[in-house]
Amino acid sequence: MNTNQKMEFLSRYHDFWDHLSDDEKEFVCRNTEVVSYHPGQNVHSADLRCVGVLFVKEGCLRVYIMSEEGKEVTLYRVNPGEVCILSASCVLSEITFDVYVDSEELSQVVVLNAFAFAKMIDNNIYVENFSNKMKAIRFSDVMWTMQQILFFSFDKRLAIFLYEELIKNGPIIRYSHMEIAKYLGSAREVVSRMMKYFEKEGIVKVSRKEIEIINKKKLMEKL
Repeated sequence: MNTNQKMEFLSRYHDFWDHLSDDEKEFVCRNTEVVSYHPGQNVHSADLRCVGVLFVKEGCLRVYIMSEEGKEVTLYRVNPGEVCILSASCVLSEITFDVYVDSEELSQVVVLNAFAFAKMIDNNIYVENFSNKMKAIRFSDVMWTMQQILFFSFDKRLAIFLYEELIKNGPIIRYSHMEIAKYLGSAREVVSRMMKYFEKEGIVKVSRKEIEIINKKKLMEKL
């Protein structure tokens, strides 16, 4: 991706791009690179350098937290056209917890490095506003996840997950029970047991490699 292509891509995030000077636009482009990540590849963690801001061009990223015992809870996903800002946590003083970012599928991401992003925040109020807006959006996502974990029964949480996958990818869901458990902050055995219940209720058909939603109406009754 050359400079003009970078500018065209970043211009879609007009919350700040239209308010940059020509020199600032050039500075941003000099400090961005296009990176491809393989499915399951770790993009950001407490043990890696602070990556920066991730503008997802293709694919999907999963943002999650992890307990000392290795239990994962997915906070949200970042899809094409969206921004992952917690990967620049080293320059966001409000972020005081460790987050992890993995590529969920083959993903192409435009990365603005943390140093350049920090400098832009200091020098341009529109970039600072963009940063605050993205943090507010993701905080809302995190609170929705926490609300589900704390207040929703597991069958409802699983139904929400399946419904969101149905809307996004259609009735065939190609996640293992272990992967779903990671998304929902639960155990594989709990997911398997609830899947058997959903299958008995005629909501899904479960095979070794995939889950098929066969009754959308019954699934929605679980929401």
